Amino acid sequence: MALHFSKEEFSNRKNKVLNSMKEQNLDALLMFRQESMYWLTGYDTFGYVFFQSLILDKNGNIILLTRAPDLRQAQNTSNIEDIRIWVDKDGSKPINDLIIILDELNLKGKKIGVEYEAYGLTGRNALLLNKSLENYCSLEDKSELITKLRVVKSKEEIVYVKKAAELADKALAEVWKYAKAGVSESKILAEMNRVIFEGGGDYPANEFIIGSGKNALLCRYQAEKQILNNQDQLTLEWAGTYRHYHSAMFRTIPIGKADPKHHKMHEACVEALKNCENKLIPGNKIGEVFDAHAKTFDDLGFNKARMNACGYSLGTTFSPNWMDWPMLYTGNPYAIEPGNVFFMHMILMDSENQLAMNLGETYLVTDNSNERLGKQKLDLVIL
Repeated sequence: MALHFSKEEFSNRKNKVLNSMKEQNLDALLMFRQESMYWLTGYDTFGYVFFQSLILDKNGNIILLTRAPDLRQAQNTSNIEDIRIWVDKDGSKPINDLIIILDELNLKGKKIGVEYEAYGLTGRNALLLNKSLENYCSLEDKSELITKLRVVKSKEEIVYVKKAAELADKALAEVWKYAKAGVSESKILAEMNRVIFEGGGDYPANEFIIGSGKNALLCRYQAEKQILNNQDQLTLEWAGTYRHYHSAMFRTIPIGKADPKHHKMHEACVEALKNCENKLIPGNKIGEVFDAHAKTFDDLGFNKARMNACGYSLGTTFSPNWMDWPMLYTGNPYAIEPGNVFFMHMILMDSENQLAMNLGETYLVTDNSNERLGKQKLDLVIL
């Protein structure tokens, strides 16, 4: 059994969930978020794309309901002892298997929390779940119950986050080595992924973003791979990933020669990032971090080029994305705590001039301040 955390760590996590359930008068929690299952038990899979639920009742009983391919997956990666299998067949209804488990745990007529905000619970299955349990028990949306506990990282987790940051730094070093005129974006991606895997890293929860020329203004991965021109711009957003913990970075790199506007945009990104760093301290609201980002860019004349969010929490996340709760946008009331990990991205996309400039780094919030986990320079590197 390959558990990545100590027994004490898992015990502390379980107690925190049970205490939170008690505070909210819940008799049980139905987990559909793979992140919750991994955090609570170590269970590691992508089988959540089918119907799968981890049930925790107020007495501490844990039961996993999943498909046959995930039986050994759960046995090998988690501390779950009670694993139930629903059978694949035409017209199968795994929710009926779930009700059998709820009966065993005497949960009829009780109050049960559900993680509705989950890629492991499709809209169709959510409708079926609600209909099937309509007269059985009381259901409440408790999508953030475990998420709010996961947002503060333990000492054991921080070790993995810092390892992920080392891998992200190594990937950037490969970019600087290979990104030049005549080189394919595919080659750059291959070298970045190579050093991460050779360093013991994992697949990230979403694709690396890469784009040159007009595609440098895109904030999402897309399938076109281009050859870098003699004068070009290359945008990259990637993450080092270790034990599913992410540390992300963001850069735009002029190729051959930088446009004069690139320099001004980069200076603005550095200033905005510094102002956000100054706000990312315990006690402040994360909405204040975004406001520092927005004010900096707006004052420098980049209002039309900036985004409406400037980052988000990072941790252990599964496909389809590495963005975690909460996000950095105006008015967000979440109070920053030591142990938070935030990716802060300063994004400028100037559509009028077809120019991009991005700068992003991951930070660990400490007792009185924060620590930038990436150790590479923030300078504008022209290749």
